[in-house]
Amino acid sequence: MDHLSATFAALADPTRRAILARLALGESSVTELAEPFAMSMPAVSKHLKVLERAGLITRGRAAQWRPCRIDVEALKPVDEWLESYRRLWEERFDRLDDYLRELQAKDPKAARKSKEANKDPRKERNHGRGNK
Repeated sequence: MDHLSATFAALADPTRRAILARLALGESSVTELAEPFAMSMPAVSKHLKVLERAGLITRGRAAQWRPCRIDVEALKPVDEWLESYRRLWEERFDRLDDYLRELQAKDPKAARKSKEANKDPRKERNHGRGNK
């Protein structure tokens, strides 16, 4: 399995994503990582092995304490892969904006209706009640 596929496979599990979120705050022991989960220590260890094989975490050794750390550099290929799709969607939204402006320029009534439809209803509800 290529590295990107292994990373996505590791990130596919919500428990592993929660473990990574915890490690983003700083290193932790396996026991500390296991605390919020209703599962056995061997099950948590299996999740950690998947994350480690994907290169998303490293495990150190300090006497009997084995701290786990996130390796944020391992997420860089995921970010780079997603970036091309981010650009694609931004370009599509830009084209859609251009098209809508074009339509609104042809029909000023539609432009007014569009502005009214895009008003924030929360602001409208609070207007007149004295709320800021």
